[in-house]
Parts: sequence; C-alpha cells; structure tokens
Amino acid sequence: MTNALPDASRRLWLKAGAAVAGGLLLQVAIPGRMARALPAEVTFTPNAFIRLDGDGKVTLTMPYVEMGQGTYTSIPMLIAEELEVDLDQVVLEHAPADAGKYANPALGGQMTGGSTTMRAAWMPMRQAGAVARILLVRAAASQWQVDPATCRAERGAVLHVASGRLLRYGQLAAAAARMPVPNDRDIVLKPASEFRLIGTAAKRLDTKGKLDGSARYGIDVVLPGMKVAALAISPVRGGRLVRLNEAAAMKIRGVRQVVRLDDCAAVVADNMSAANKGIAALSLEWDDGLHAGLTTEAIVADMAQAARGAGATVRSENNPEQALRGAARVLEATYELPFLAHTPMEPVNCTVHVRPDSCEVWTGTQIMGAAHAVAARAAGLPPERVTVHNFLLGGGFGRRLEVDMIERAVRIGKAVPHPVKVVWSREQDIQHDMFRPYFYDRMLAGLDAAGKPVAWTHHITGSSVLGRFMPGAFNNGFDAETVDGADAPPYAFPAIGVSYVRHEPPGVATAFWRGVGPAHNVFVVESFIDELAHAAGADQLRYRLDLLGHNPRARRVLELAADKAGWQGSKAGSTGRGLAVQFAFGTYMAMVADVVVGPEGELRVPRVVCAVDCGVVINPDTVHAQVESAVVFGISAVLYGNVTIKNGRVEQSNFHDYRVLRMHEAPVVETHIVASGEAPGGMGEPGTACVMPAVANAVHALAGKRIRKMPIGASLPA
Repeated sequence: MTNALPDASRRLWLKAGAAVAGGLLLQVAIPGRMARALPAEVTFTPNAFIRLDGDGKVTLTMPYVEMGQGTYTSIPMLIAEELEVDLDQVVLEHAPADAGKYANPALGGQMTGGSTTMRAAWMPMRQAGAVARILLVRAAASQWQVDPATCRAERGAVLHVASGRLLRYGQLAAAAARMPVPNDRDIVLKPASEFRLIGTAAKRLDTKGKLDGSARYGIDVVLPGMKVAALAISPVRGGRLVRLNEAAAMKIRGVRQVVRLDDCAAVVADNMSAANKGIAALSLEWDDGLHAGLTTEAIVADMAQAARGAGATVRSENNPEQALRGAARVLEATYELPFLAHTPMEPVNCTVHVRPDSCEVWTGTQIMGAAHAVAARAAGLPPERVTVHNFLLGGGFGRRLEVDMIERAVRIGKAVPHPVKVVWSREQDIQHDMFRPYFYDRMLAGLDAAGKPVAWTHHITGSSVLGRFMPGAFNNGFDAETVDGADAPPYAFPAIGVSYVRHEPPGVATAFWRGVGPAHNVFVVESFIDELAHAAGADQLRYRLDLLGHNPRARRVLELAADKAGWQGSKAGSTGRGLAVQFAFGTYMAMVADVVVGPEGELRVPRVVCAVDCGVVINPDTVHAQVESAVVFGISAVLYGNVTIKNGRVEQSNFHDYRVLRMHEAPVVETHIVASGEAPGGMGEPGTACVMPAVANAVHALAGKRIRKMPIGASLPA
C-alpha cells in the first residue's frame, strides 16, 4: 500500500522435501518489508508452497488472490521460467485461511493489495523455480552417475547432453525431494537474455474459465439446501432497527425467514427476487442515532477547521517557511477530494453455514486471515472450527480488504438452520460502503523572479485508513500510506515541507480505494505543479522537465508520453491536453490526456497516452490491461465520483447517480512500456492516480478553469 518495499533479499528462504502424496514439495518464504531486519536464527515460516507431482504437474498453493490483476498468470510465469516448464504445466490452488502460514510479509497479513504481489514474489518465486530445477538435474545426474554440469533442464525434463538420455520431471520428483537444498551461491538465475516467458505476452491462465463460465466466484456458490438472503442496513451509520413488519414479508411467496439484528434486517428466501420483495414489505423503522443530522458540508467545515492546525511533520528540508518569506511570489491553493465508493462489478456477497460446532464461509476476499478471524468471533467458535473457502474476486479495489460483509453474514447465518448466501444489492453496496477518505489539502509554493519554485509545502488533512487497519503503522502522527506521493514528489524543490493532520469524519467509515495515498496526493501535486507552470508562463511539459533533472526515470516516461501523444502545448484546436507524471507503488508513469466537449455539451476524454517504467515486465499484456482498467476507473472518479451525505444518509444509490464510464465513453488508451532491468514495480493502482490530474489539467487547458475540487462534473465548467 506504499512504495516502501525493500530490495529483494539474496538470502534464500526455502526448504525442500517430499510431498505427502509423493513428489517434490518446496516451501517458500516470500520476504517483505521486514526481511532485512530479521536475525539469522529466525524461525523459517513459509508462505507459499510449490508441489511437483509424479505426473510432472507443478502446483502452486497461491498466497495471493486473483481479482483481475493477472497474478494467477504472472507468478506461474516466474516459476516456469526458472524451472524450465511450459506455462500450462503450472496450476494454482487457493491457499486456505491461515495467516500464520500464508501471510504476505509486504503487508503484514494474509492479504492481497497495495500493488505488492509481483514486487514481493519476483525474486523468491524465481529462486524457488531455480532450486527445483537444480534438484531435478542433480537427481538425474545421480541416477546416470554423471556430472550435473553435463545435464540441462528443458521443457519439463532433464537431458544428458552427451548421451541424449532424458528423464521427465515426474520420474525424478521423488528422488529430487531427497537431495539437499543448494547453497545460495549455487543458485544462478537466468539472465534476461535467456528468458523464454518473462517479458512475453502470455495468455492469461484464467481467461478460459471466465469465458466458458467454469471460473468460480463467491457469488457462484450453490450448496445443497441453500437459501439466499437480502438485507437492509441502517441508513445512518450507528443507527438501530426499531420495528419491522415480519408478517408482511412472510406473506411473500418463497420467503422462509426474517432475521433481525441490531442494525439490520435480512429476509431469507428461496431466491433473490423473493428476498428483495420481502425486504420491501418489511416497512422498516430506524432510530438514526447520533449521526442523524450529519452532512457533507458539516464534515468539510470541520476538516477545514482542522486543516488550520500545524499537524505532524512528515518532511521538512531547508526551512521551507523561510524560503517562502524570501520568494518573489507565493501561490496558494486548497484542494478537496470527495468520498468515493468502490462499486465492484461482483456485488458484495458471502455464503455461510453456521452449525453449533462449526462454521463454513464461501466468499471472495482480499484478506483471508482477517476473514477467518472475524468469522470465528461472529460465530462464537474457536478458529479451528471455522473454514473459509476463497474464490476469484469480481473486482476488489480495496473493498474486499474489509470483512464487515463476512461478519454480518455469519451473524445472520447463526439464525438460519441451513446454508445461506447473503447478497448485497447495489444500493446497499454503495450506501453502506467503506469509502475512500475525503481529503482537504492546503498548498503553498514560493517562486523566484523566473517562476521557478524555491519552496513547496503540502499540508494534508484526512482520514488514516492504515491507522485503523494496522495501528502499529501509524507513527509520529502519520502513516506512510496516507502521505505516499506527497512526501517524495518526483521534482527537485530547494526547500520542501510536508505535514499531516489526522481527521476521522464522524459517522463515515473509510477504507483503501485502489491507491489511497497516491490517488489523492498525485492529483494534488500534479495539479499544483500545473498551476505553477501557468503562473510562470511556461509550457507544462518544459516546466516539469526542468524540475526532473535529478530523476532520469521520471524524465524518460514524461518525454516518452509527450512524444507519443504529439505534445505541442496544452491546447490543440478544440482539444485540451493535460500532463501528469508520478512515482507510485514502485513504478514511474506519465500520462497525456485529451479532453473535448461532446455534441451534447458533455466532457469527453477521447484519448489517453501512457508511458510506464515498471521495471522488469513479466507479462506486457497485463501491463496494458492494468493501465486501461485504471484509466477507466480514474476518469470515472475525476469526472463523476462523489459520495455525499445528507441527514446522515448517503445520497447516491446506484449507477444512475454514482456514474462510471460506459463502454462508448471509454477513451483510446495507448500504453508505451520503457525497457528496464530494475526490479518490478506495481501496476494495479498507478494508472488510477496518474490519469486524474492529467484530465483535470486538460480541462483547465480547454476551459481556463482550474480544478481544485473533484469531481469535475459531466459538463465543461463555467
């Protein structure tokens, strides 16, 4: 969830041995942020398992989840590359819920998020493949009584070059399991020049199942005797259910049961239609509680007041306050970014079967460990009595890093004598989401006589999602996630100050949203840089490049994006053009966005050109897909995304008033990848952060109006 991942450790964390059913089992410990701090005598704790069976099949017990980001193809590519097998020989199985065994050290638990997967897996998964290859070669050489150096692995077999003898991996797996693990110095990874798979456009391994319907998502679960449930949650957070008309709901054909909890009601039925009709018939009455009068305006006013405070110092170099006093000109701006919903295409859902002595959960979650723990607490059972089955995710974006839907489903399931699938309607999903925080940022910059910055200060006020999610990560008054993208902008400022005020809005739950820190801070930084360029009378591209002399990777992506877009300035006829450049999630990225006014006066983004340096590219198709997805997500947010509150209630309820881009509105997205030998960066989230300021800057170029508050709206601002 931040850029802060250590360099890949050369220390190998791997054990080899025999699998329970025979064959070779590799236990791999994927290192994370804490890897370099671990003492040499630390207990080995594997969090990924690779099994080579007697039939030559390679099975990876996957510590991560697949939610469209391509993980279930890219990680097998790493193993297959070094193990010398074809990609289709690697199959994946979901890891069970076990935070101790399958924890992601990059994030501190059994979870997937923060664009960390490939950054964490890049080196250890290749090492694991290489170790398996070495063990298999040594097993073959031992059987043939030859020097291992005279043998080589290729396409799932070991070949003795001189004699032409060949043994398939399946024939060697059991013997390889008895071989000692090679020393670190003996593990030689393939140079990039010899890659067969890494860097190639591999077909996604999960595509076939998604096309023919065999892919399984949480919402696909069907169990013997299962019922479905719709629910209605208190419209005001913290409210309580006062009364309902159970008899009216029970008259609906197919309705079997009404479950009443303190803050919600659920109707259990034979099908979703009956359950929804039952909810409508309940005539629910609520006690709205303490937040009955809450409004967005009151929240923002409170934040504006809090923003006047000094806040915690995140970064202060070369006395920025003094530099501001000596500047020839000082520019000031305030930016506001709204609450945003996640709206995953697969509605929030969870199936449970709660018995007196056990509980089973079927869902799609980014956070298996916490899902297991909350299910056990809600069921009132010891953890060993609880089983969580995970599935593919039909969109996560941070929403499925939360476990409120699982806790609620288990509470409902305790009152139901059979399995029950709890499905949230889109209205419940949007109105009871855990939102991307509202942010209120104050910016100050001092310019010299030539318009160049001599001082830069960024004062952030907003919620700390990481402070709630992982309290130990909140230190010295801030957390790395919330200030990511602000604490180290890509530009060289003679003096810089960054500060943070934590402000938790009453009655509103906040959560991760496809890059909380960068998605907010990059918008502010790149919008304000555009303001400085305009104040200096400079070309937006030239102004940025002059401040990136110390940052060659950032310069490269910015120059490439501008060149491919044909940058001639911020306006070309009836088209406004905007720029943005960033370093986020270990990836350098730049975008040029075009904005026009459509035939009905609506704002349109017809084209986005992206240049990306994400280090070594495992699968370029995945990079292109992630950029395109993030661009659509980000444009939806910057043009339309806005969750507002009135009388304690979220006003938006579905896609008619919480808009996302339609297919005919989606831009042409051109992605240009910079060849790089650096370690991989993340790709799931950077594009969302980068496109939002690029579009806002393009709107300014077109209309002359500076966008300091999102969303821009569907029409050209007056």
